Amino acid sequence: MNERESAPGGLALVEALVNTLNVETGADFLDTADGRAVFALAEPDVPAARVLREALRTACLAHAGHRPAEGEAASVLDRLLAEAPLRVTVDGAGAASLCPVEQPPGLTARIAAAVAAASAEGTWARLKACEAADCRWAYYDRSPAGRRRWCSMSVCGARAKMRTYRAKRG
Repeated sequence: MNERESAPGGLALVEALVNTLNVETGADFLDTADGRAVFALAEPDVPAARVLREALRTACLAHAGHRPAEGEAASVLDRLLAEAPLRVTVDGAGAASLCPVEQPPGLTARIAAAVAAASAEGTWARLKACEAADCRWAYYDRSPAGRRRWCSMSVCGARAKMRTYRAKRG
């Protein structure tokens, strides 16, 4: 659905994972070998990746102003990311960053490092999920005020506005 460019930096990985499920049709890109290859997942890793994906979607919905029930998925995401094996590295210029311990790094560790970096850069809260219940596509909000509600104004936004208009008229 998203008509804009991907999220910056490591958030592109988070966005791509959330967008592996088409909420409207139920098609799951992780069910395919190509879909798993994008994230370096083996078939037995898919159930855990789905749990991570939905916890990330809930965080993206929260960024868009949709608060989950108290303690719902935020605690799931917190628990998953807390289990990610990360370490702090310092480069020659003295810049510190979180990096996965394992090589090659697992998906959760890569996601945790991306979320930590985006949080430090102030971009994490701009990764949102579309307000449309039949979409929920992740997108990066590049609007000046950071108040976008839909992945696509021309599709999801137009549908929502038309529903509101019809409800007022009818």
